Amino acid sequence: MARRNGVRARLGRTFVLQAGFIGLAAVISVFLANVLLEDVLIRQALRDEATFFWERYAADPSHPLPATLNLTGYLDGAPAELASLGPGFHESEDTAGPTVVYVTEQAGRRLTLVLVLYLTTWLAFRASRRAFSPVIALARQVRELDPTAPNPAPFDRSRLPPAADDEVRELADALGRYSDRLVQLVARERQFTRDASHELRSPLTVVQISSELLLADETLTDAGRRAAERIRRAAGDMDELTNAFLLLAREDEVGLPASSVCINDVVSEELARAQQAAEGKPVVSRFTENHRLHVDAPERVLAILVGNLLRNAFSYTDRGEVDVTIDADKVVIRDTGVGMAPDRLAELYRPFVRGESAQRGGHGVGLSIVRRLSDRFGWPVKIESQPGVGTRVEITFQGARAEVAKG
Repeated sequence: MARRNGVRARLGRTFVLQAGFIGLAAVISVFLANVLLEDVLIRQALRDEATFFWERYAADPSHPLPATLNLTGYLDGAPAELASLGPGFHESEDTAGPTVVYVTEQAGRRLTLVLVLYLTTWLAFRASRRAFSPVIALARQVRELDPTAPNPAPFDRSRLPPAADDEVRELADALGRYSDRLVQLVARERQFTRDASHELRSPLTVVQISSELLLADETLTDAGRRAAERIRRAAGDMDELTNAFLLLAREDEVGLPASSVCINDVVSEELARAQQAAEGKPVVSRFTENHRLHVDAPERVLAILVGNLLRNAFSYTDRGEVDVTIDADKVVIRDTGVGMAPDRLAELYRPFVRGESAQRGGHGVGLSIVRRLSDRFGWPVKIESQPGVGTRVEITFQGARAEVAKG
């Protein structure tokens, strides 16, 4: 019996290593052949052929089209199955075999080049495509993964092609585990938001009631009244914030019931609430209703979005005006407040970022909530601002039903 470290064993190990290297070299060769043949040689050759034809055609309109054993050109007269193809590269099947089609346009003319691939070229191309298609499919699933509602099912290895490599299966398992972790993290975040919001509501109610009782005390000094008023406003802001958090948690988890809502009524109500919070400031508000708008949406969502923007307008306007206009498909809020510099405006939607003055109340998350709701319901919000001049906010309600307001 030969020893394990004898000549036969060493030769066996050598042949096994050689076979492994040959297999690895074959895989790399197939991949490089795909890149070289399709992306470099074939496509570049077609581009060069088209450039050459257009140059000759510009000098001589009678210049003949390409017509060789495996390349055919058509000028404004391609077969019906190719006529609908847009500019660029396409893969097709011809009676002579697989083809690559290149369409280019110039000066109103359309050139279609059809290249028939040889059998060896096609085999190399298809082999590399089969080898990498599972990885491409996984990459597509990762790209389409919704972080707010991750679904690990697409990464189940049972969905992979039977011929998928072990490495691809390991990659699918790793992506599935990552998706499971995302599901758990999102669930914990939503649970924390619900719990924290509920826990905050009880002490906030106590603070609000206590501040109202203080303000009702006729013996309260002016300084004490101002302090109690600040407490009442801060508690009101926190109450609105907790309501928004609760709404977002419920909307992400189970959705919210939608109904036909009159935007004018919601704006009017939120404007009155914002005016109450700005009592004592020399600020005049105007409400112009050129149209009456209706939209299918959760009314509370609309109230939180509009209310945050109106409170910001009054909060950052010490004197002057706050104008609200309702047009055919939008609500426009203009103020003559402190305004914002361009660099500040670019960061406005980031959490905990506030306007030019940080001493005007608020917690720096209102516009972050506005952005999240506007993205979710398809209501684009556009903000323009200039320091010392004021701010203009435009909310567009796509698909809203409008009717001209009666005078």
